[in-house]
Amino acid sequence: MWSRAAALLLAAHPLPSAAVTAFAAATGAAAGLSAGRTLLLAAAILAGQLSIGWANDYVDAGRDRAVGRPDKPLVRRSVPDGVVGVAAGVALLADVPLSLALGARPGAAHLVAVGGAWLYDTWLKPTVASLVPYAVSFGLLPVVIAGTLPGEPRPRLLIVAAAALMGSAAHFANTVGDTADDARTGVRGLPQRLGPARSLAVSAVLLAAAAGCLVAVTDAALPALAAAAAAVGVLVVAVVATRSGPRRLAFRALLLAVGGLVAAFVVSGGSRLVA
Repeated sequence: MWSRAAALLLAAHPLPSAAVTAFAAATGAAAGLSAGRTLLLAAAILAGQLSIGWANDYVDAGRDRAVGRPDKPLVRRSVPDGVVGVAAGVALLADVPLSLALGARPGAAHLVAVGGAWLYDTWLKPTVASLVPYAVSFGLLPVVIAGTLPGEPRPRLLIVAAAALMGSAAHFANTVGDTADDARTGVRGLPQRLGPARSLAVSAVLLAAAAGCLVAVTDAALPALAAAAAAVGVLVVAVVATRSGPRRLAFRALLLAVGGLVAAFVVSGGSRLVA
């Protein structure tokens, strides 16, 4: 029983799901959300992320089996496909009342963001438009967080731009390790068309641009240092990954870099989420 539960959790992509939830909750708390509202925000974000992760593995099960992905629970038959599909649907249904409890505007924004991610999972992943859901869905996160505050204010445009850039950077970094497998299964998203080396370079540039947006908003030394460290870190990992082979390290490195940027923003400028 525990092994199936662990496999189900693994199929939800727990690392990015937890990271996005933690980033959103920390930003909301720094902007002035109460503890209760922060927990509600985290619950809504987590439900959405779990639904996206499960949907991704469910939709990609055939592709993953075709290339023999040993890291995927559905390939190892550790959990039935139907269980993962049902989990994705249940999490999506649970996300609707949780999102709407945040308020009309943030709730709608979050449901659109989750819907965009599902659109990627079910349709846009193999197309040249694969970047669009990442940019739109992550760009909506500050709208969700800011809208959860009293009065449902709007976030600063530079914060929205930074979130969209970080989400786009994650898309390019996340696909690098799967380039060969994607070619065999016909996945031809924008990063696959650019290739691993260019995708890593684009990811680093997008992350640096996101850092620039955060620095401009906070006008503080701490985010500037975090921005420099993040950009350098991703560039170093890009070179190492391209030459030595363990390319999936790039995505984990990018998550750490984004975590550093969010932490710097929370510490030095979280209250500047809204004008």
